Amino acid sequence: MVHVASALRIFLAAFAFGTAEFVIAGVLPEVATGLGVSIPIAGYLVSGYAIGIAIGGPLLAVATKKLTRKTLILLLGTTFTIGQVLCALAPSFELLMAARVLVSIVHGTYFGIAAIVAVNLVPADKRGFAVALILSGLTVSNILGVPGGTAIGNALGWRATFWAVGALGLAATLAVALFLPARTGQSSTTGSFLREFKALGRQQIVTSLAIVILVMIGQYSLFTYIAPLLLEVTGLDTNIVPLVLLLYGVGATIGVFVGGRLADWKLMPSLIAILTTQAVAFTLLYVVSPYPLIMAIAVVFWGGVNFAFGSPVQSRVLAWAGDAPNLASALIPTGFNIGIAIGAVLGATLLESGFGYRHLPLIGSAALVLAVFIAIGSYWLERRSPAPLPQAAE
Repeated sequence: MVHVASALRIFLAAFAFGTAEFVIAGVLPEVATGLGVSIPIAGYLVSGYAIGIAIGGPLLAVATKKLTRKTLILLLGTTFTIGQVLCALAPSFELLMAARVLVSIVHGTYFGIAAIVAVNLVPADKRGFAVALILSGLTVSNILGVPGGTAIGNALGWRATFWAVGALGLAATLAVALFLPARTGQSSTTGSFLREFKALGRQQIVTSLAIVILVMIGQYSLFTYIAPLLLEVTGLDTNIVPLVLLLYGVGATIGVFVGGRLADWKLMPSLIAILTTQAVAFTLLYVVSPYPLIMAIAVVFWGGVNFAFGSPVQSRVLAWAGDAPNLASALIPTGFNIGIAIGAVLGATLLESGFGYRHLPLIGSAALVLAVFIAIGSYWLERRSPAPLPQAAE
């Protein structure tokens, strides 16, 4: 129970990071007006954040590999809090961008290290649940953090949003400092940089990262444009769309924990089943998109299966990078963000080619079918040539 409580404190930090990443969308017009730039230019604050996670996160993870886990988490939490203060005080768009990139680099490293710490805090048969607890910080941030931060920005100005997120980060950092077990700080990786890179060559890690990218391509080729799809194809009222998206977030949170339980039960069979269900969900969205009630239910189901895959795939990466977890774990957020970027571009390309919003789920169907074949092939190779899981280096 103590270990679960410690993981809950890491969840609080994950919630803060998730809110920091996504809340900008809710106050983007106000930020643009306040800094004297156009909304499209302000939108680069989202792109810059994603690039910082994808590139800076892994580099910082390797550079700080000598630090103990607890020390690193506290350093990342402190930097995150300072970064939010810099965002709140930024007098220009350029300085706000710089502060956001700083936070994003810390973000990319944090989620990799947090997953490592979480699985080491609990028994082996609870590791999937521990990863799910961290991932749920992201989904809950969309349900509570983003609307809350947006409301604060609307009432008190966009700078107040960053102050609030900074306060949340400070609270999470203090909780970790006070209550995360001291022995957690003994779990640094002292091996060479070469070991970190060699671990990436294991087929289980390569295929898992490929699956992450494919799932995100499928998800964000559709989710990026889900609002206009619901309005134009499904015919939902403007006031109903936020409710459907809220239910999507609830479904996603439930899916995270279902995936965690399945990962603790039978990891690879569960992952293959989840990916297959995702492919079915995308096809279902294509079929039922013109029918409002069925479509609303399908979106909630889609949210659940989308986020169920995260715990199994991250648990697999951490298991097969046990002797060199820093770089491999930090590449998971990188894979997510690469997939998000590609998915958004593919969706835009499909629309610009003359296809309507209704056809967007078909990108997901194709991406997930490919992910299923990769997962099956990887599992077959793993069973054909069984090898012991690598152990943490001393």
